[in-house]
Amino acid sequence: MTVLIEVCVDTTEGLAEAIRAGAGRIELCSALDIGGLTPSVGMMRRAAGAGVPIYAMIRPRSGHFVWSPDEIAVMEADIEAAYAAGMQGVVLGASRPDGRLDTDVLGLLIARAKGMGLTLHRCFDLVPDFSAALEEAIELGFHRILTSGGARTAAEGADRLASLMAQARGRIIIMPGAGISAETLAPLRSLPLREVHASCSAPLIDSGPVVDFGFAARVGRRTDGGRLRDLRAALAEPAAR
Repeated sequence: MTVLIEVCVDTTEGLAEAIRAGAGRIELCSALDIGGLTPSVGMMRRAAGAGVPIYAMIRPRSGHFVWSPDEIAVMEADIEAAYAAGMQGVVLGASRPDGRLDTDVLGLLIARAKGMGLTLHRCFDLVPDFSAALEEAIELGFHRILTSGGARTAAEGADRLASLMAQARGRIIIMPGAGISAETLAPLRSLPLREVHASCSAPLIDSGPVVDFGFAARVGRRTDGGRLRDLRAALAEPAAR
C-alpha cells in the first residue's frame, strides 16, 4: 500500500514545491515556526484547485488550545472561510484546562465544517488518557489524528503510535507526525502506516536589512522537494522482516 505523505506549508513557494515533489495532501498554514496558524483567505484561495487535497489549519494564535468564546467565534468564521475558499478539509483541536479534548467546542467547530475532511491536530498529544481521547475523536467524527504518540517526535513515540493504531482498528487513521524524514523513519517502519505528516523542510539562512530590521528571522526553514522525494523513496522500501 502506498503511504500518503501530507506536507505542511506556509508559503506559495512551499506549496508549489511540495506538489512538484509528490505530496499527497497539503496542510496549509501560516507561521509554521510556531506550529502553524490559520492561513489567510488569500492563501487558501490561491491553493484551491492545486491538484491535491488541501486542508487548512484552524488555529487563531500560538500557545495552548484552551479557547475563549471570542477565539471560538473566530475559528467558526475561519472554517466557513476555508469551506468557501474551496478547501477539502480542516485541521482542528481544542483542549480543556486539564488537557482532555474539549468535545463540546470540537462539536461546535465540526458542525461548521459542512462535510469537509477532519483532522484532529496535536492537541491530542497533550491528553492525559490517550485511549479515551481516541474513542472521543472517533465519536466526534474525525477522519484522522495527527500525533507523535505524545512524544517530542514520532520516532520517540513509536510504541504508543503502535498501540493507538491497534486500538483504532481502521475506524480512524492514526497519522504520525513530528520530525519525520527519511533519516528518522526506521522506528516507524514496522507500523501499519497509511499516512504520515512531515514538513520536508531545510534550514534557510537569511541576512541583510530584512533581518536587521526584524522583518525576518536569521534562521528559518523552507520546503525542500529533495527531502520529500527521499521520504517517498524510504516509505516505498519494504520493511525489514
